[in-house]
Amino acid sequence: MPQPEKVLTPDASPQEWFGAELRYWRKRKPGLRAAQLGPLVQVSPDVISKIEKGTYRCRRDLAERLDVVLETGGVLTRAWGMVFGDADKKRSDADSARRGPVEGTIQVREGRMLGRDTSAQLPESLLPMERRAFLAATSLAAIAPIDLARLVAPPAPPELPKRIRPTELDQLRLVADSIHRWDNAQGGGGLVGDFASRSMEWAVRLLSVDCPEQLRPELLGHVARLGIVVGATHFDAYAHDDARVAFKVASECAEEAGDWWLRAKTYSFLSRQATWLGDPDEGLTYAEKGLVRSDRLTPTIQAMMHSARARAFGKMHDVQGTLAAVGTADDAFARSNPAEDPPWMRYYDDAQHHGDTAHALFDLSVHADQDPGRAAQRFASAVNGHSDDYARSRGISRTKLASLVMAKGDPMQAISIGHKALDDVGRLTSQRAADDLRELRRFAGQHRNLEEAAHLRQRITATLQV
Repeated sequence: MPQPEKVLTPDASPQEWFGAELRYWRKRKPGLRAAQLGPLVQVSPDVISKIEKGTYRCRRDLAERLDVVLETGGVLTRAWGMVFGDADKKRSDADSARRGPVEGTIQVREGRMLGRDTSAQLPESLLPMERRAFLAATSLAAIAPIDLARLVAPPAPPELPKRIRPTELDQLRLVADSIHRWDNAQGGGGLVGDFASRSMEWAVRLLSVDCPEQLRPELLGHVARLGIVVGATHFDAYAHDDARVAFKVASECAEEAGDWWLRAKTYSFLSRQATWLGDPDEGLTYAEKGLVRSDRLTPTIQAMMHSARARAFGKMHDVQGTLAAVGTADDAFARSNPAEDPPWMRYYDDAQHHGDTAHALFDLSVHADQDPGRAAQRFASAVNGHSDDYARSRGISRTKLASLVMAKGDPMQAISIGHKALDDVGRLTSQRAADDLRELRRFAGQHRNLEEAAHLRQRITATLQV
């Protein structure tokens, strides 16, 4: 029979009060045990029990995930800020105190909950039920629900215009930019992929609409760009047939428009997809096609194409071919001038270049016994350079770095990197990122004598099950 849960003492300390709040909200989900809640928020089963007992310090990102799963309306995140947030800022507060008061700040005295004394009544002085009401008062749960389905699923596809105007071109550009942004920040699955499919269907239908001759090349270019971002989204979600169709439309439109830059970009993705699917020879062929008349490509686009070649050679475990392609990519990237590139190439910055070439060197390090330091340095540069707008790229690079260090270096360092990678990857709808996590779990399985490695494997498993 299940062991009875420990009686909690929420007034013993702020941390134990937080634990009691967590248990209260968990109990509102009938039959939900602590061990069941753990995998839903990407932690091992015993972590929830320890937080509830006040013996484990909850992290802010975990509080945010708990709010989502338990549908608290943000209560636990706000509670986290009052219980734990001040401890995280203790050092900066001490520095501020040494510098003296800052203009515009509010000075308070020492007290228990916030580490300062204050004559004002703070939430820590309230009874548990009153605290809960205080936290929930500003909750999104207080907002009446709205029918979002009508916003994202119109009853019929949009009516086609009788003639292409600049308005349609602007819409195509805006939709492509939006899908690109969402895909990089969240991954290609779920609503992002569904919206991408609907957008591609609409764009293809536009090709049959009467179009002024002077607007035709621009229309083709915008449809090609949309095909590329939609294909990339489907590729990330492992809808590979849909991705190929989108890339095919993109390549044909780019060819007809005479746009060498978009043509190369399409072949870059076809190359990466083929290499990812275990056919690096075909991937190399696509990359070489994209480099036809490379003199018409900007140095940045050349670097992108040679990085695709390097990744294909890496999967072949061709040491000389990989190193030569990485070197050529580096030389091209050194000549990059963003002012010469189309706006949609802005993503290919220093972080992106280092991440792309690091993937090629990773395969040499793991499978061809080459120096892992070269790949590790490039992955680290990619991780440090990617912002939250490119959370997927950052998460994938960090996961690969953790796998590389786990296989060739210090497993404890790899475990630390792996947990940070999960903070990004756990929020994504990306099958590619999920596969990289599985690879990291396999490498971590080589260190079965380390309890920390077991905890990392548990968290990866929990993340993949959600």
